Amino acid sequence: MIPNEYIWTGELNRRAADRGDAPQTVGLYDTTLRDGEQTVGVALDPQQKLDIARALDGLGIDRIEAGFPRVSADDTEAFRSIAADGLSAEIWGFARALPADVDALLEIGVRAAVIESPVSDGKLSAYGITREKLLARVVEATRYATDNGVKVCFFGVDGSRADFGFLERVYTEAVSAGASEIAIVDTLGAVSPEAAALMTRSARQWVGDTVPIHWHGHNDFGMATAAAIAAVRAGASWVQGTINGMGERAGNANLGEVALALEALYGISTRLRFDRLRSVSELVQTLSGYELEPWKPVTGETLFTRESGAVASQFHDPPAIEPFSSELVGAPRRIVLGKKSGLDSIRIKLADLGLERPEEDWPALLAEVKALGARKHGLVSDEEFRRLLDAR
Repeated sequence: MIPNEYIWTGELNRRAADRGDAPQTVGLYDTTLRDGEQTVGVALDPQQKLDIARALDGLGIDRIEAGFPRVSADDTEAFRSIAADGLSAEIWGFARALPADVDALLEIGVRAAVIESPVSDGKLSAYGITREKLLARVVEATRYATDNGVKVCFFGVDGSRADFGFLERVYTEAVSAGASEIAIVDTLGAVSPEAAALMTRSARQWVGDTVPIHWHGHNDFGMATAAAIAAVRAGASWVQGTINGMGERAGNANLGEVALALEALYGISTRLRFDRLRSVSELVQTLSGYELEPWKPVTGETLFTRESGAVASQFHDPPAIEPFSSELVGAPRRIVLGKKSGLDSIRIKLADLGLERPEEDWPALLAEVKALGARKHGLVSDEEFRRLLDAR
């Protein structure tokens, strides 16, 4: 749990605190290596997947979904490597509601798996499958997996757009067939936080108090973190997501964002090592070949970087200008120079660079910095700042 001295959000959250039906601790289930790899243009090789799995393990992720072996030989190789690496996290597999998919997991020695099936009428129509045939497949695959010693979490694809009565039937029959956990799935990121809570509470009534509920949501309306929090407050004990929120379309729930919000704003514990989050984020970006926007919550490059002169004047007092400590996430704090700088920006930058100039020179130096930043339409680098000093 994050120590209170790292969080500077004020008293309002504590006054408004309502954990609802949330558990004391929420488990984090990472699907970066499967659902995250569905990001357009991302193709990770077996060694890269192993490197990411090791990083996730060090980050404190509880469960790592190592992939879907039937996708390719590379995916099978990656899964074998991860499963044999002796990680502390539970290693989970992924399968469709087909015995052949379960066999592929059994052949590698998998003992825990998500078994998925479409459940909305729209998806069933697209696949040309009737409700009854779908139910028969779910029951058969779940029973086959559990009879062979595999722990099953049933995963109802597009559940947020499914008929509620049929959704109840699918989940209850999956549990009756042996699924010991269920995942409520917002495949298209289509629900509000209130709807996520409604789905979770309803599922709790359907399957009883002893079946753990996962929330799996996407970010198409920018609501993935909020929906995950709402599901947890309604009783979900697991959140599925990815590093950096990577995934198809607008991506998945970002596990770092979800974990920070749960701990800092709601007092709900996770086991995430926040001090390692930025390095894991950078690793996944590098291996996947993409970059995040610099203002990205939690891991963005500029979260603790200040250009504004008004903010620079408060830079000595982090709680005055930041909601949580940069130390929490292992991020550097720094002042940069540009059009928006002020006199305090000059003072701090001079000190950072180990340089001295009389205070009476600062206003003219600031004017030069502002002019250069405006001409560049960007920041003034440390080297450019030194050149301005040398030219005086």
